[in-house]
Amino acid sequence: MNPADSVAGKIPLGFLLVPPKETGAGQSPQVVEVPMPQPFLRYGPVPPQIPIITQPGMGSGASMGGIEGDWKSIPTGIPNCPRGLEYLTAVDQLLVKQKVELIEAFTGLEGNNRYSVKNALGQKVFLAVENTSCCTRNCCGSDRPFSMKVYEAHSKEEVLQLRRPTACSCCLCCCCLDRIEISDPQGNVIGSIKEECTICKPSFRILDQNGDLVLRIEGPFWTCSVCGNIEFQVVSLNGENIGKISKQWSGLAREVYTKADNFGISFPLDLDVRLKAILLGATFLIDFMFYENSTDGWLSCAQCCLRSLCKCVCDAI
Repeated sequence: MNPADSVAGKIPLGFLLVPPKETGAGQSPQVVEVPMPQPFLRYGPVPPQIPIITQPGMGSGASMGGIEGDWKSIPTGIPNCPRGLEYLTAVDQLLVKQKVELIEAFTGLEGNNRYSVKNALGQKVFLAVENTSCCTRNCCGSDRPFSMKVYEAHSKEEVLQLRRPTACSCCLCCCCLDRIEISDPQGNVIGSIKEECTICKPSFRILDQNGDLVLRIEGPFWTCSVCGNIEFQVVSLNGENIGKISKQWSGLAREVYTKADNFGISFPLDLDVRLKAILLGATFLIDFMFYENSTDGWLSCAQCCLRSLCKCVCDAI
């Protein structure tokens, strides 16, 4: 019997029987350890993750927020934040677009205002709908009292309520100044905006839920939007500009023949979420006060000129 045969039956896994380098008496095969082969990976390199720039929704999501039906879901579970306003903690600007009502443009009958609130990518975040009777809308015009509800764009869950009492647009009347109150769906007041009695430039006070002054909004002398944007500055109590509400020029045809306006809101990212919601409400108030009564196109600019002239005369007296 060959000695190699007896050794071969005892070789453990991972070893190999190697014949001797020199042949001769007394030489026997050697058992040598052989390294095991590494397992073969069938998976190729992992491609880098592509950032998601749109959220799933009614649109196809093929472009960067360019689809009209795109919506942005609202995160939940953020402490010390009213329900439904969590998304405002992650943005520093909003776009407010009033929807065009064709029946209103052709007939002249005033309808309930509707707004779409979007983020910087054009994704829908909120929807705002006015709730006023037909008689009130067409008899009181832009001075009408109204209630407005703000909904989350996808779930249609109510997140804010806005209430504005009857106003008076007379520049000489300081006893009936404009104001609007913002509250949550349960009716708890979040804050309010109150117009100040000024002569030449519009000014507003932003109050928190306790009625304390926290910010101001200072408007320009010329509030008519003619081929350019009009900016209302958001000012802190120490006089520093921390944001703005911009009435954006929407084009000649849209400005003349419709009341649908576009606004941009910018504010610090770390601003309290309640103050961000109040600034959204201030945008609606500014729209009603200065840009709602454009029934006859350029007639609104004539009204603006007359109002500014009247204020200057009062200031001189």
